[in-house]
Amino acid sequence: MDIADSPAHGDVTEDVNSENSLPHPRPAPAEQPYLPEGVPSTSGPLESSRSDAESLLDPTANEATASPSRPRSRAELYAIVSQVGEGTFGKVYKARNTVTNMHVALKRIRMESEKDGFPVTAMREIKLLQSLRHKNVIRLFEMMVSSGSVYMVFEYMDHDLTGILSQTQFNFTDAHLKSLCWQMLAGLAYLHHKGVIHRDIKGSNILVNNRGELKLADFGLARFYQKRRRSDYTNRVITLWYRPPELLFGATVYGPEVDMWSAGCIMLELFTKKPVFQGNDEISQLDVIYRVIGTPTHERWADAANMPWYELVKPKDHVPNHFKELFKKWMSPAALDLAERLLDYDPSRRATAVQAMEASYFIQEQPTAEQPIGLATLEGEWHELETKRERAKKRKKE
Repeated sequence: MDIADSPAHGDVTEDVNSENSLPHPRPAPAEQPYLPEGVPSTSGPLESSRSDAESLLDPTANEATASPSRPRSRAELYAIVSQVGEGTFGKVYKARNTVTNMHVALKRIRMESEKDGFPVTAMREIKLLQSLRHKNVIRLFEMMVSSGSVYMVFEYMDHDLTGILSQTQFNFTDAHLKSLCWQMLAGLAYLHHKGVIHRDIKGSNILVNNRGELKLADFGLARFYQKRRRSDYTNRVITLWYRPPELLFGATVYGPEVDMWSAGCIMLELFTKKPVFQGNDEISQLDVIYRVIGTPTHERWADAANMPWYELVKPKDHVPNHFKELFKKWMSPAALDLAERLLDYDPSRRATAVQAMEASYFIQEQPTAEQPIGLATLEGEWHELETKRERAKKRKKE
């Protein structure tokens, strides 16, 4: 199987009109308050964020408390160092706090095309992040307004998974890969316990710092879901290469199992260093999946024929499952078993994050997980943006 790079990445935008109601966030637990009075010294002189759109867009909010030793505005507090990312909803910059010298990530929210005020997708992301606090989920410090632009201020992470897997300075051991996989699943287990579906798990949205700590980021497509009652959502979510078969077959009623398919894709990517399912559109994406894990049968996915688009996109020929044959040179039997459970065609049988963390791959198989603390020795920082630029340079030379 050829898992070489494909020029099309298949990024996705959400059909906002189909889900235009803002979620009602659950309050953060009492033992984990969101930005309480007196922010810890490790986060710099940041104040509690106000979540309503009116207060977020007030550029004079902090002027009353300014002093000669501190900047008079948030715009003066952060100095942009470089651009580290660019997504559907805005650019991401590395910035330095001019008072503490701590680095943060500034996510600029695009406002140019908004006719009705603050973007509903950005409001959803802010509301979600205010209710979350976990070591494997990115932390939102505050909101900032500068020159008419609105920024979300996050803790800074040195790399993203797409970038870090593309470098050749540091070699990941099996113990390192197990730790990264475990941390990803721990973050997803927490989100799903809180009633949140991420809906865009991919390498560039999984951040890693030089201490080997992994955090899930970019909640622009995430939303709260009803655990006891399945609701109707848009299927135009999750970047194409990480999108599960049920969404490719047109399903609009789904839950956290869609994140688990993406997690299975990421697990394979950790070992092979490349995205495995690289389609150019929905039809070719399904074809790529068929060539790896075979075509869905009634035994493997009894409900497949009931999917909305099944008759339009159903496979023409039967293809056998080649999964273990293709990946056994990279992965142990226990790792293969877990990845296969995460990539189960049937969403109802797909492993949950908690079930995955209880797999023999983590519990019984050696070596035990070990964070890749050696990343601190890397030269430079590795993000998808730099990786894309390097690929573009290589294509020009060719």
